[in-house]
Amino acid sequence: MSTSLPASAPTPSSSDAEARLLRKERRAWYMYDWAQSVFNTTVITVFLGPYLTALASGAAGPDGKISVFGWMITPASLYPYATSLSVLIQLVLLPVLGAVVDTSGRKRELLGVTAYLGAFATMGLYFAADDRYLLGAALFVVANVAFGASIVVANSFLPDIASEEERDTVSSRGWAMGYLGGALLLTLNLALFLSHESFGLEEGHAVRICMMSAGVWWAIFTIIPVARLRNRRAGSLEVPAQRIAVGRSFAQLWHTITSLRAYPRTLLFLVAYIMFNDGIQTVIAFSATFADQALKLDQSVQIGTILMVQFVAFGGALLLGAIARRVGTKKTILGSLVVWTAVVAVAPLLQEGAAVQFFALGFFIAIVLGGTQALSRSLFSLLIPKGKEAEYFGLYEISDKGSAFLGALVLGVVLDTTGGDYRLAILSLIVFFALGFVLLLAVNLPQAIRAVGNRVPEKL
Repeated sequence: MSTSLPASAPTPSSSDAEARLLRKERRAWYMYDWAQSVFNTTVITVFLGPYLTALASGAAGPDGKISVFGWMITPASLYPYATSLSVLIQLVLLPVLGAVVDTSGRKRELLGVTAYLGAFATMGLYFAADDRYLLGAALFVVANVAFGASIVVANSFLPDIASEEERDTVSSRGWAMGYLGGALLLTLNLALFLSHESFGLEEGHAVRICMMSAGVWWAIFTIIPVARLRNRRAGSLEVPAQRIAVGRSFAQLWHTITSLRAYPRTLLFLVAYIMFNDGIQTVIAFSATFADQALKLDQSVQIGTILMVQFVAFGGALLLGAIARRVGTKKTILGSLVVWTAVVAVAPLLQEGAAVQFFALGFFIAIVLGGTQALSRSLFSLLIPKGKEAEYFGLYEISDKGSAFLGALVLGVVLDTTGGDYRLAILSLIVFFALGFVLLLAVNLPQAIRAVGNRVPEKL
């Protein structure tokens, strides 16, 4: 049976009990950022790409090609193709998943299903050895799709556990916990990888242990949010779960997409987010290549910078959350975009071999990295009609995933036309931050929030 709020005003004791439950839920929600962030840091950022490429290269035939179900490709293209496939699946799946979440009333259960599917697929990467490059690619596709799906479900809890005034703080704390968790496990994994010979391990075996550890970490700490978060409907407490109807969810997805015409300011925010977030993601993805090709920095400098960024981003997310409480979320995001623009403008001026300069630039990126994304998440949560949280966060997530090709395309065109000038290539990313800044500036947030039926927070 479902429970509901009493018709009369709650007693002080019941209010206190509900407040304690809410605090527990928030801490549990933070722990999902702590749990899943290791997939991004350990698996995607550091280990999987080089390992899967090396695995495929070792299995290549005399012509230097590998077979993917009869399709002959170069080993270096396997990981990019697997990434592209996982992104394509998410473009189709995530909004549909959001509709399923909103109509089923089973957020908590679906968080568990998507998280554990990703975690077990990540653990399975341990078995991607010898000539099993297809197994590694397939497990990565499953893990990456499940990762994105679980983020959609987890983000949809934010309006449930935080009022309009509290969302910047709650979102920033979650993001900060993610950076801290990712940094801690990555530190342990890098210690194992760099000292693998002293542990009697081959390099490939050490990498597989590191990737498996990310899946184990993800699975263990997901227990906390799955156990403590509660299913809700807008305006009520616990609700009975409805049967998951995928056909009905596709219909609701189409309705959600078409309904965006009724919320043009929400749509404008999404476009602004696509622009500046694509710039952010491209800077992150391109930084190692830039350090290697343009600055001639060795891998130890790159690894050290990655670790520093993870730890500093923990404090940066909390710092920008505190600033947002004082000056407003929109102004804080706009200010962070100014910093991003400055970083991209300064990067081409760095000298070859200047590790300290690269480290300093990474520090400024770390300050605004988590905060920009955390505040964007909390701000978007205000622009969603009640009861549509997961559907709209599905669109939000594919805005992130689907825009990833824009920055890479611009970089590719610039590199191609300039004969491989990496400094001009990274400078070209200014356009994403500039467009994002102008579009976000144009969004009338109070009107956008009122249009979807939400309350405008005091600081915006």
